[in-house]
Parts: sequence; C-alpha cells; structure tokens
Amino acid sequence: MSVSVITSKEVTNKIFNKEKFFILDVRNESDFQDWKIEGDNLEYLNIPYFELLDGVEEILEKIPTDKEVLVVCAKEGSSIMVAEMLSEAGLTVSYLKGGMKAWSEHLEPVKVDDLKDGGAIYQFVRIGKGCLSYMVVSNGEAALFDATRMTDIYLDFATSIGAKITHVFDTHLHADHISGGRLIAEKTKATYWLPPKDATEVTFEYRPLEDNHNVMIGNTTINIHALYSPGHTIGSTSFVVDRKFLLSGDILFIDSIGRPDLAGKAEDWVDDLRETLYKRYRELSEDLIVLPAHFMIMDELNEDGSVSEKLGTLFAKNHGLKIEDETEFRKLVTENLPPQPNAYQQIRETNMGKINPDIEEQREMEIGPNRCAVR
Repeated sequence: MSVSVITSKEVTNKIFNKEKFFILDVRNESDFQDWKIEGDNLEYLNIPYFELLDGVEEILEKIPTDKEVLVVCAKEGSSIMVAEMLSEAGLTVSYLKGGMKAWSEHLEPVKVDDLKDGGAIYQFVRIGKGCLSYMVVSNGEAALFDATRMTDIYLDFATSIGAKITHVFDTHLHADHISGGRLIAEKTKATYWLPPKDATEVTFEYRPLEDNHNVMIGNTTINIHALYSPGHTIGSTSFVVDRKFLLSGDILFIDSIGRPDLAGKAEDWVDDLRETLYKRYRELSEDLIVLPAHFMIMDELNEDGSVSEKLGTLFAKNHGLKIEDETEFRKLVTENLPPQPNAYQQIRETNMGKINPDIEEQREMEIGPNRCAVR
C-alpha cells in the first residue's frame, strides 16, 4: 500500500463537486472543534496524533474501506506519520499537503459572470477561511477588491487572462485577515483605495474612497460605484458594479449580517448597521446580485462553488434583514456574537501598517474560522 498526497485545490474541487470522503483529523480536539475542513457528504474522525504514537490498530475498525480517506493535521508532518502507519496496516489513504495551514491559504478563482459591455467578474474563494475577494476585468484592466495576503495568486491570475491591475480596493479595515491590497498596489503601481473613516490611524498613503465615487476600468461603460455603508466598521463601503452586482463587504452575507464589535464599537455602530441594511440597501434594486466578502457555512456555496444571491431574495430569507423591532435588532448584534477572530487586534494593526509581522507570524494570526458575522 502507498500513501498519496492531495493538495488543497484538489480537496476544494471535491467539496465543490460534493464528493464523499472521510477525514481523519489528528489535531487536538479543541483545534478540531474550533475549525475544520467542511463540506457536504464529509465524515470525520478526530483522534489526536499523540494517541496514535504506539500504533493505529485501535482505530482501524473506525475507518471506512469503501471511500477515500484523507488524513489532516496542522502543518503536514503528523498526518504523514499517521497515513504511513495506516498504509502499513493495509489501508489506502492520502494526506493533505501542507496541512490546515495550506488549507487556510488556498484561493480558488471562480468566474461569477460576464459584464454587460465586455469583461467579467471573478470571485476568489478562500474556502478554508470563508473569505471572498473579487477581480473585475474590462478591456485589459482589472480592479481588485478585498484581496488577501496571498498576493501572487491574484497577480498570476491577472497575467493569465491578460489584464493589468490598475485599482485595488479594501471595502473596510479588515480584522479577521491580513489585506494584500497595499502590497499588490505597490507591485503593480495601481491606485490603492481605502475608506478614510477607517484609515485615521494608517501609516501609509492611500486614495480616500468616498460615497458616489465612480471608478472606470478599461474603456467601456463598466462603472464601479462606491456606496458608503457603515456598520461593520465606521468606514465600510459597498460597491455597485456594472449596475448589476453589489459587493457588500462585511455588511451583508448570504445567511447573516456583519458584526459591529471588532473595533470595540458595537453600541456605537449598531445604529449605522441598521440604517445601512434597512434604509440604504432598501433603496437599491432588488435585482442586484449580492457578492459578500465572506461566507459563513458551506450551504451558502452555489453549485459552481461561488457565493452569491439576489438582494431581493436576501430581504425575503435573511433573518438579519427581517427584524422590525429596533430593540430586538440591537440585542441581536450586540449580544448574539461568536468569539472574536483570532489575533484580531494584531491583524487590524498590521492592516494599519503599525506592525509588520513576518509570514509565519501572519499565518499564525489568521489561523481559525471566519467570525465576521452575527449568528
């Protein structure tokens, strides 16, 4: 028997295709319970690797022989060891290349749609972290939204489709992941845009992103219209692209709404959040296709792996948009909150330019699930 290696991209495609497979996760129970690979048709067994140092005989009967088995750990080493022991016991197994660290960093580009006058919009699905970023392309130019720190993926993709990145946007100052926007702008000589109300403490130059600001890309009629939409942060800005797509940042998700507490301002920003969702967004066309900056659960993925839904559908189905009583709404978004993201204060300071952690420190800061939504 031999042990094979599977990449994060291959696992992502299996999840998109709803393939059945079995995961043996050999991390500590607390790490597994906090964050794991998720998807339809997956089965799990969590046994910490140190319980298997003397052999795997006691778990053999718990591992199926009629479906693919994937061994997962934090960085790869422990999963290789366990996979080899299982192989020696006669099982066919694989291990995840790079472990959960690699899973956290994988980005899968998915084409969302063509634009009206040529060009297209692409969504980059960071499936292990729930982050979504976007590239809008027209006539050889590209605008990038909410890029992660894995900058080469965007640069290589733009090159592969013959596009030059000319504008880079962050919809807000992120607290759950480190932005790659500023670095990409430096590498490509693109204009870097940031909402000024979120940028009062940043240490670098940027172009202030303000309401009703149109940015053209290419030489077509494609426009990117900025819409001030505070609530998740005081500067949160949404975008209407091509009069068809609403890039909602961390304000509105498919199955939830954004949390207002990651800068310690829940009580101060709850009214802004409600006004954005219940007034500003109500004034928009219900036919707009919402493209959020995060997803919460795998059920939010479409058949092709993308994440999107019409605004009108969200008004009808998203519980966070249907709370008429303001007191009930305030209670929901100030009391019904999940734990805050791992190292969120350090992530905010990194995105302000105040600290400059190395790549391994950045990886450690981001480990864990997405926690930008109200439950």
